[in-house]
Amino acid sequence: MEDGGALEGGLGGVPVNTLSDAEALAFKERFDAVTSQVSRVVLGQRDVVRSVLVALVAGGHVLLEGPPGIGKTLLARSMARVLGVEFKRIQFTPDLMPSDVTGGNVFNQRVDDFVFRAGPVFTQILLADEINRAPAKTQAALLEAMGDRQVTVDGSTRPLPQPFFTLATQNPVESEGTYPLPEAQLDRFLIKVLVGHPSKPVEVRLLEHYLSGFDASDLDAVGLEVVLDAAGIAQLRHQARRVTVEAEVLDYIASIVGRTRHHPAVDLGASPRASIALLLASQVVAAAEGRTFVVPDDVKELAVPVLRHRFLLQPDAELEGTRPDDVVRAILLDVPVPGGERGAAL
Repeated sequence: MEDGGALEGGLGGVPVNTLSDAEALAFKERFDAVTSQVSRVVLGQRDVVRSVLVALVAGGHVLLEGPPGIGKTLLARSMARVLGVEFKRIQFTPDLMPSDVTGGNVFNQRVDDFVFRAGPVFTQILLADEINRAPAKTQAALLEAMGDRQVTVDGSTRPLPQPFFTLATQNPVESEGTYPLPEAQLDRFLIKVLVGHPSKPVEVRLLEHYLSGFDASDLDAVGLEVVLDAAGIAQLRHQARRVTVEAEVLDYIASIVGRTRHHPAVDLGASPRASIALLLASQVVAAAEGRTFVVPDDVKELAVPVLRHRFLLQPDAELEGTRPDDVVRAILLDVPVPGGERGAAL
């Protein structure tokens, strides 16, 4: 996600070159096609697939939190396959070094000089598995890559392939041997998605899937269609930025994020980067619905996943069992909706 933030030359929140109805319809068709293809193998998690795709098109990254064995790796691999881009995975461990992520210079005897050997971060979709198991120094190696789409090693800066998208996972249950992500890195994730165990009907479908011969390690046999490529993703990103956002909706976004800074249960509120994230993601959701403009419901749909990891609760509130999601939902009930009643249509 870009830190900057002006819309493309528009006044009053309206881009100069707005998205046409035909472009919005084509956007929706391609967005739905990707979601449907990935959902063929990632069963019962269509909402999660949609959220991840929204973040990718918005130019952000995703933090996926859930127990082991729920298909996080399968989701990332399937997404990369359907989007026609390169995929790599890093298993974060306590002994992982920054150079294991970024790569480094190694001496080549044939050329009698040091040659850069790229690390796994040089890819287009990166799965950072159990990111909270690596120490802060290694976690920080991802900061520049996620924020600036580049890596600096030994004074030399190298751009990453485009698009560059990080899907990081963490286990919310185990705390032994983990290193909580610092606020600065949490804020780099456009959304945080919580994933639980599947319902019984979904789990039965999953068993039937494997009984019929499905093998998660052999996506070739599934016959997933490649729906997009890197150029197609770039086009979707450009189209999403041309979705109209009226001044009233911009004010609504700023009001929601601003309330996190004054809520009695919050110690440190969300930064302006949260407002930008909510804006960009809302534009993608609007286009994914085939619309050329953002409505307040788009903002409401994304407020919880965009904000839940971007503010700190008061210690007393945590002891009382208050969750970040509770705070965001209370704010949504309290902030007047443009053109409607306070907290209407939640």
